[in-house]
This record gives sequence, C-alpha cells and structure tokens, in this order.
Amino acid sequence: MWHCRPPAEEGASMSLSRIRGPFALVLALGLAPASALAEELTELVEKWLASPHGDYGSLSFNYWNKEGGVPVACAHCHSQPSFVAWLGADGSEAGVVEHPGAINAPIGCASCHTAAAHALDAVRFPSGVRVDGLGWNATCTVCHQGRQSGDHVTRAIEGIGSDDVSTDLSFLNIHYGVAAAVMHGSEVRGGFQYPGRAYVGRFRHVAGADTCVACHDAHTTQVETDGCLGCHRGVEDIRDIRTRHADFDGDGDISAGVHAEIIGLQDRLYDAIRTYAADVAGVPIVYFPGRFPYYFNDPDGDGAITPEEAIFPNRYRNWTPRLLQAAYNYQVAKKDAGGYVHNPPYLLQLLHDSLESLSERVEIDTRRLRRP
Repeated sequence: MWHCRPPAEEGASMSLSRIRGPFALVLALGLAPASALAEELTELVEKWLASPHGDYGSLSFNYWNKEGGVPVACAHCHSQPSFVAWLGADGSEAGVVEHPGAINAPIGCASCHTAAAHALDAVRFPSGVRVDGLGWNATCTVCHQGRQSGDHVTRAIEGIGSDDVSTDLSFLNIHYGVAAAVMHGSEVRGGFQYPGRAYVGRFRHVAGADTCVACHDAHTTQVETDGCLGCHRGVEDIRDIRTRHADFDGDGDISAGVHAEIIGLQDRLYDAIRTYAADVAGVPIVYFPGRFPYYFNDPDGDGAITPEEAIFPNRYRNWTPRLLQAAYNYQVAKKDAGGYVHNPPYLLQLLHDSLESLSERVEIDTRRLRRP
C-alpha cells in the first residue's frame, strides 16, 4: 500500500521509484508516459503536503507524541493506519480500531484510495443515526461529524430543573471539524434542538455543488470558489452571498451576506450566555476559543481571560441545563467556520432558539430577530 509521506531527506518530492499501486500498474501497461505520471503524482503529493491532512506539525497528528500512541477512541481520525483499519482495508474487522494509533501519521493517500474506502457509502453519526447514500462524501463524513450530539445534551440534563445548578453537569464539546453534522441538520441532530421547534434537514445545494469534493479540492481541501461566484453574481467574497434576506440577528442591516447574520447571532448569544451565567447561575463565565473545555470562570466578570487562566482547574462548573444547551449550540456554530455554506438555516435556527430560551430568564430583546 502506498503511503504519501516522503522520506525526510527528500523533502516534499517523491521519486518515481517509490510509486506503488495503481500508478505503477498504469506504467507497467504502458498507458501513459512515465514523465507525465511522475509530474502529475508530484503535483498531487505537493498539494496534499500543503493541506491540513498532510500537516505533520498539526496538533491533530502529534498531540499524543509524548504518550507514544493515539488513544483507540481517537485513532481512526488522527492516524492513517488506524483509519485504514477502521475501514477494514487491512483485513481487520471494519468499524473497529483495536490498538492505539501511530503518532505523526497524517491522513494521506491510503485513507481514501482503497477499495474499502471507495465502497463506503453509509456512516453512523454520534446521535446513532445512520446516513446512507453518501457516495464520495462518506470518507469525509467519518471524521467531520463531531463526537457529541444534541441527544447527549438531552441525556445529560434529564431530571434536572432548567435553571438549577448541578455538579453532575459539565460542558459537552461537539469536537472539531463538524461540517457533516451541520450539513445534515436535523437528520442527525448535531445541535441541541429545542423541543417543539422544527429544524431543517440536510442543506441541498444545486446539482454539482452538493458534496464535499464538489466544493473542496480533494487534495488541498481548499474551497474552489469560482463556481460559487459564477452563479452568485455581484459578490467578490463567498461570505457576502445570501439567498435569505430577513434580519436574522436583529441589527437592522441586511446588506451583508448570511455569514454576517450568523456571526451577529453568535455575538448576541455569547453576551446572553455571560449575562445568564452571572445573574442566574451565580458565577460569571468566559469563553476561550483555543483551549479545552472552552468555558472558564471569570471572577472579575470583565469577559477577558489569559492563556494562563484558561486551564482545566479553572473550568466553568456552575452549569444549569438551560446554560448548557445554549453554550453547546454556541460551540456548534463556532466549530464549523464554513457553516454559512454547509447549512446556514440550521445554524441560524440553533442560535435563535438558544437566545429565546435564555430570554426566558434574563432580559434580551428578541423582537427584531427573525427565525428562518
């Protein structure tokens, strides 16, 4: 099996003598000149090395270096050999990882270019919902669905009064790179969906722009925006695109794209979370985006926190069910920076309903908000 990582002394280049698999077969059959294949392969490898999946310096692949292995529960998304094992492409049982993953093993060619990966068509989400018919989306979906769902929040708060502080509660983090969970919306319940409210399902774009690899280059993962701007005339940045023209965040401005509406609602929700935590839960809260578990105590209530203060012993502990629901949805929106493309109405609904819930206990003017 061919692995994309080049030896250290060769840098980002790869000689033809190291090519294995389908490229070698094409050469052996004389179906293409060796020079042409070598050039094409080198270009693909360089694209991959410049991508997040090929970043050997990323915490995604070296966070566990001191331990010498990636924990079994994390391994299939943070170590290529374990992803291959999860697929069953190494002859092991599919859907299972039995051993800690290798460190410094980014997601590379062997993760997607195997018969098992090509055949994968269904993925189960953290909510337990299995989605079929994913096609080329399936391998992406395995790792870009998060680790929690709104169902986990529902189970955690069961039997606790909405505004009762409980030591049994702690923040539930949906995890990172949750595009698939957002894209499928209510079908997989990635966000916390308030009872009695309707939520949109999978966001269906136009034909030809409805899959992961239709919008993202498969090797660089970069968004190919030319197609977006070609259809959405009159804008120069995809963040300026909007097809819904209501004032969702209530600021009176609908001139910017739907991205601005989502960010506006995020900001309003964060302010409401801080107000509720101080006034109802009894302890001020502050969010630190780059440090687990993200929500920390804010003793002076100024909304500022240093990296030295954003440590686990200072984690926020005065959770109520209502606060946890809103904080979880805030994190869902924060952890999908491309959510304004993946499923904007779903994120707007989650943020809107979280604000409405908090407004039952703290003063929030929701009269100008519009729910999609």
